[in-house]
Amino acid sequence: MSIDDYDAVYDLWMSCKNMGFNNLDDSRKGIERFLLRNPTTVFVAEETGVLKGVVLAGHDGRRGYIYHMAVAKAYRRQGIAAELLEHTLKALEKEGIYKVALLVFNRNEVGNAFWEKQGFTVREDITYRNKALAEFIRTDT
Repeated sequence: MSIDDYDAVYDLWMSCKNMGFNNLDDSRKGIERFLLRNPTTVFVAEETGVLKGVVLAGHDGRRGYIYHMAVAKAYRRQGIAAELLEHTLKALEKEGIYKVALLVFNRNEVGNAFWEKQGFTVREDITYRNKALAEFIRTDT
């Protein structure tokens, strides 16, 4: 993915149900910063200029994280998400990352079924916590 893909990626994100975004991290500036830090782990699936899917992933040197994965509704159930995931996992492993985490809303049945099928397990032994260091506006689709 390059920053030139941003508008199409953002439109795709907004078309997908049960995902969460915010005006800082997911802004053009936020994604540009992310791409500079993670140039080899973010992928788009496109054909003849049509964006079909995207995966936004990166790492902190120890753990990989998948932040957003989306496939346009018209192109689902064609293996695009699995292919994007395969590219991402290979890219992370190439960078010495051997464990990957992600968050999925409980209400996202389609997403949770996909991640389960891909071998991602649910952790029952932890509590996820976060703290905002800046005020931002959430957008849940």
